[in-house]
This record gives sequence, structure tokens and C-alpha cells, in this order.
Amino acid sequence: MPEKFDAIVVGAGPAGTACAYELAKAGVNVILIERGEYPGSKNVMGGVLYRKMMEEIVPDFHKEAPIERPIVEQRFMMMDKTSAVTFSYKGMEWAEEPYNNFTVLRAKFDQWFAAKAVEQGALLLNETVVLECIVEDGKVAGVRTDRPDGELRADVVVLADGVNSLLAKQLGFHKEFRPDEVALATMEILKLDKKIIEDRFNLEEGQGCTIELFGDATKGILGTGFLYTNKDTLSIGVGTLLSGLIKHKIKPYELMEYVKKHPMIRPYIQGAEAQEYLAHLIPEGGYRSMPKVVGAGVLVAGDAAQLVNAIHREGSNMAMTSGRLAAETIVAARERGDFSEAALDDYRKKLMSGFVGQDLKKYKDATHHFDKFPQYFEQYIPMMNRAASQMLTVDGMPKREKQRKIWRDIGPAKEKIKMARDLYRAWRVMK
Repeated sequence: MPEKFDAIVVGAGPAGTACAYELAKAGVNVILIERGEYPGSKNVMGGVLYRKMMEEIVPDFHKEAPIERPIVEQRFMMMDKTSAVTFSYKGMEWAEEPYNNFTVLRAKFDQWFAAKAVEQGALLLNETVVLECIVEDGKVAGVRTDRPDGELRADVVVLADGVNSLLAKQLGFHKEFRPDEVALATMEILKLDKKIIEDRFNLEEGQGCTIELFGDATKGILGTGFLYTNKDTLSIGVGTLLSGLIKHKIKPYELMEYVKKHPMIRPYIQGAEAQEYLAHLIPEGGYRSMPKVVGAGVLVAGDAAQLVNAIHREGSNMAMTSGRLAAETIVAARERGDFSEAALDDYRKKLMSGFVGQDLKKYKDATHHFDKFPQYFEQYIPMMNRAASQMLTVDGMPKREKQRKIWRDIGPAKEKIKMARDLYRAWRVMK
């Protein structure tokens, strides 16, 4: 007879592990299945983890978890080919416990988090691929894996198996995602002495900084680059819509090398040694691309549910929250003995009424808008940099004349009207 559990969670990323942790803590017999050699071996993100959402699951986790650096400064760099306009916020309130967010290395952090779930009583099964969900009488009743006699049964299954969830697709919860609904992120871990990191990024001992890169970092393609500080490494990467890579015929590793050699980035990473190269698909469709997240005996969480706020580069916080809410819903359903779609729909309601659903809805049109109108990255960021250069170059030209020149450089009246219209449209999709 197949082994029977109360719950099966597929995928040991932030969403799946959060769900398994909460279920095990509540006394639910749960198995967490991971296809990688260990949790984190197949998982990639830029490396920012949000304290509040994680602390709602494991209180004071930062005192024992393998975090890298608490972030005290967030910079935003608007890049042209040889220039950048940079905005930043640095707050010493972020340097004090309980902190705001941290950089982490997923290979370390995910193993620690999964071990915490195991401590609570979850069973972790690594190096196991879930091939399909078992559906009986219209209800998901378990999963089939690639192991011999690998059929597992449960009252409920949680799918947290990543952006291109084949299991959710098999259930008909979503179609094949279009190239403009997913991004491909490439990332490198670069070894660098921690004192050099702190000197280059103007940090005190143990503090961290993140830099988000816009414009020429992606050669005008919709997406962002990033440079994050770890203890003695840097995480550098770039993520763009697949549709943009296809359209511009650019290979991901070529874009990565371009960012590393960019004159605005090169000084930060000089002398660093490459340790690891990673690539990963990221959901970018947001609210309008969300699949069905609830069915009879099944819930969908994390990237598999398209829970990423690309505008604020938030994903791990949404994933952990979705896993926690899925667990809460399952515990309540178990008490009632009802795992029907109607009973489990409380998960969807909680998800959409909280910050996850509200933020996704707020930016529901943003990705499509900026993809449809590439001039924001291709024209307006370089224009802003040229204007900054004009105003800050001391060459004897009166400032009023500089302002007139900047205004003339925008173009004829129709170009100015077009820019004003574009800025208004951007405000509309971001407000």
C-alpha cells in the first residue's frame, strides 16, 4: 500500500518549507519533497530575505540562521553606457535589531530552514522528482514520484515547485506561460575580502548594501540588474524578460558579462573571484498571470502561484507568507475533516486580502506597460543622465541656458507631449 501522510509539500524553497514548518509545528504528519540534492541546491534568488515575514514563522531566526549581512542601505542606479544617476536610502535604524532585511545565500539558508522544519517533525525527502499528482474522483489524493514504489497519498498536497510548475499545469491550473510572463535571471557569487567589501560600499563592520541596476544594465530590455553584499562575497546578477532576450537575440551570459564590465560596476567587483554561476526562471506576470491557487485537495504557493512583486523585487517574503497561510488553511480544514475546494478557498481569500494580493493588484499592469513602451529604459534614463551631466558640468555656460538646452534636446513639441504622456501613464500603473 502507498504510504499515507496528512499533507505533502512539493518543493523546499521558502514557500514549501514555511508551509511544512507550520504544519509540523501544528502536529500534522507532513512530508517535504525536494528534487535537489539538498534544499537550496536548485533554488536561486538575488539574495534578499525580509525579516518580518520570516520572523512570523521562526521568531528571532536571525540569531541562529546563516544570514550574511543586515542591509542598511538600498541604492538605485539609473545607468547609461558611461554614467549613472544614483538614488539611495541609508538608515541606521536598519542597523539595529530586529533589522529590516538581510542578504542570504540560498544554498546555506534553505538547508537551515528545512532543518528547522525537520526539527518540528516534518519528513524531508531530497533528490526526488514528483512526476504528477494523483487525482481521484476530482480530488488530488497524492503524488507519484520517480522513486521505486514512489506513490504517496495525503489529504492535501501543496505545490511549491517553482515558476513553471508542471504539476499545476497538469491539473489545468495554468497554461504555458508566455515569454513576457517570466524572466530569466543569471547570477554569480564573487569571492572578495570582507574588509574590501566594507570599504568599497562605505559600510561599517557587518553591515550590508544592495544596489539595483536599471537601464543600460539590461541594454534597455525590461528587467533589472543587482549587486548585493554578503559577508565575504558579492552576489551580482541580471534578470530580464525572456521575450526581451528573444527579441534582441542576447544570450543571458553575454548580458551578465556586459554588466560585470560596465564602468559603473567594474570598480565594485575588481579583484573578486568567481565562485558559482546560477540561473533561474522568475515569475514576472504578477496579478494578471496568477494561476488557480486552490483545488480539491490541493493548494499552490510561492513562485508556482506567480507571487512576485517585480517592481519592488520582492518574492521570498510573498513565498513565505503564502506557505504560512496555506498551512493555516490546511490545519483548519483538517479540524473540520473537509479538504474540498470550497473549504480550502480560505487560503485564496487570505492571500488576496493581505499585502501579497494587494501589492500584486496595485502593480497588475506595470510589467506589461513597461514592456510595451521600451522608451522608459531606452530613451528616458539616458536622457536623465545627459541632463544631470549638463547641469553638473561647470563650463561657463549660465544655468538658465543649460536648462534651455536640456529642454531643446528632448526634441520638438510632439516629443515633449509624448514624454509627458508616457510619464503620466507610468504614474497611472504605479500609483
